[in-house]
Amino acid sequence: MNKNRAIGRRAAGLLLALALLPAVTGCGGDSSTDDSSGSGSQKVRFGYIADYSGSAALAVAQKQGLWKKAGITPELKVFTNGPLQVQALGSGDLDFGYVGPGALWLPASGRASIVSVNMLGLADRVIARPNSGINDPADLKGKKIAVAEGTSGDMILNLALREAGLKPSDVKKVAMDASTVVTAFSSGQVDAAATWYPLIDTMKKKVPDLKEISRTEDYYPKLTFPNAFVTQPKLASKNPELVKKVTGVLKAAGDWIAAHPEESEKVAADFLKLPAEQLAGSTTYVKILPSDELTKLSKDGTVNGWFDELAQVFVQMDKLPNPGKAKDYYLGDLYAAAPAPGK
Repeated sequence: MNKNRAIGRRAAGLLLALALLPAVTGCGGDSSTDDSSGSGSQKVRFGYIADYSGSAALAVAQKQGLWKKAGITPELKVFTNGPLQVQALGSGDLDFGYVGPGALWLPASGRASIVSVNMLGLADRVIARPNSGINDPADLKGKKIAVAEGTSGDMILNLALREAGLKPSDVKKVAMDASTVVTAFSSGQVDAAATWYPLIDTMKKKVPDLKEISRTEDYYPKLTFPNAFVTQPKLASKNPELVKKVTGVLKAAGDWIAAHPEESEKVAADFLKLPAEQLAGSTTYVKILPSDELTKLSKDGTVNGWFDELAQVFVQMDKLPNPGKAKDYYLGDLYAAAPAPGK
């Protein structure tokens, strides 16, 4: 289970430059997963990633018959990461898709519109070895820190540095892939690491007294690491009723997941054709907000604040030179207005 979750999180955030590759390289297969092909049904092409966060809402929508109630026939396409889906949206090969937090710079650059927050990631940490002299973010100055660049681990590191008034150049950042971060930290090759659970569980086996210096929860509710569902930038203006219908399905699926988190792990495993135990515990490090709460947070500007704060993190990471404002790419009003399927 741990290995599967680690791979899923890494795929969502790694290699943002893959957005420049042909979209077909991201497809692991296509699946039409609903029989709702009756008269008047609208077809939508929807991308997803084959891990818990990237598939649970679509799995529940299928299981609960939400697509059929909304009069929609989904054509689901599996991708290895979010940037490839955003490119497919831009080329017209997809109508909707899913992105992890590491790909949210793409909507902020105008390449997609966000229709709904899916789940909030709570797994990321900056951790330090017990004898490193690091007890808070300010102590990271001059230290050697392992991180997988372009991932949510890279994002939490930049947040910790910003909190301490440090620049990336103030630390010795050692870029490596996520699995190598585990080895480097566990063997003492670095002073600290920016990574996530369940990889940290593996590290604790060799370094049981490691210190958590910065956690995702430390920044909530001002800032968080959401994953999200996105659409073509102009689809909401061209066909607002379709976007509302799809968003309503996502809202209803999210509400069911919030009420049945453990069962949703089994539904997602079945959807992905995985053993149930492989996704067991996937909800441990995510926060699932029901639609009523997300609607409130959308109306009061909190969600816009999340995306605007993350955009500044991407600027610090040199991923996003000129970020747009969240009010222009998060369709919060549409989210709030989207009705439940069949209503």
